[in-house]
Amino acid sequence: MSYLISVLPQLLEGAKITLQLFVFTLVGSIPLGILFAFALSNRLAVLRWPTQIYVWLMRGTPLLLQLIFVFYGLPLIGIVFDRFDAAIFAFILNYAAYFAEIFRGGIQSIPKGQYEAAQVLRLKPSQTITKIIIPQVFKITLPSVGNEVISLVKDTSLIYILGLSDVMRMGKIAMERDATLLPLAGVAVIYLCLTGIFTLILKKIETHYNYYR
Repeated sequence: MSYLISVLPQLLEGAKITLQLFVFTLVGSIPLGILFAFALSNRLAVLRWPTQIYVWLMRGTPLLLQLIFVFYGLPLIGIVFDRFDAAIFAFILNYAAYFAEIFRGGIQSIPKGQYEAAQVLRLKPSQTITKIIIPQVFKITLPSVGNEVISLVKDTSLIYILGLSDVMRMGKIAMERDATLLPLAGVAVIYLCLTGIFTLILKKIETHYNYYR
């Protein structure tokens, strides 16, 4: 226990990088996922087909491979990111594809009567989307979005491949330096705490929206 306490500051320092990536990914991928969801639900093939191909590529290839491609592959065509920016870019593109499919299902589950009611009320298309469709889609898809949020917490561990000092890499460094597996136990505790906190937050949000049933 004393050893774990001694390496805890290093692990918590790495957890800052983990949380930063988590927040940036959510902030970027959820709005992008909503836009892609409307493109997937659109009747115009010029919008729907490219988005479907993008979603297929992002969901059909491993996130680890995408990280490697963004950081090591894109510089070959002159697009260069630093390590953290490469991680954010790859994570946002990957999770936006998953959120797009989740939100698409939510959009398509909205009854046509909701759109007709909006027309009767003479709402503009933008008002229909922001005031009627998106709030209902958010409530419908909240459990699925919550699952992706928890997965995101754990997927952040993949950025060790880029040499970023996240909690996983800091644990690995301590493990190799001190020849003990105990740092990984500390890493596990941190991830369990993070997923536990976000699970409680998501349950609170779900409980709040159950009021509207």
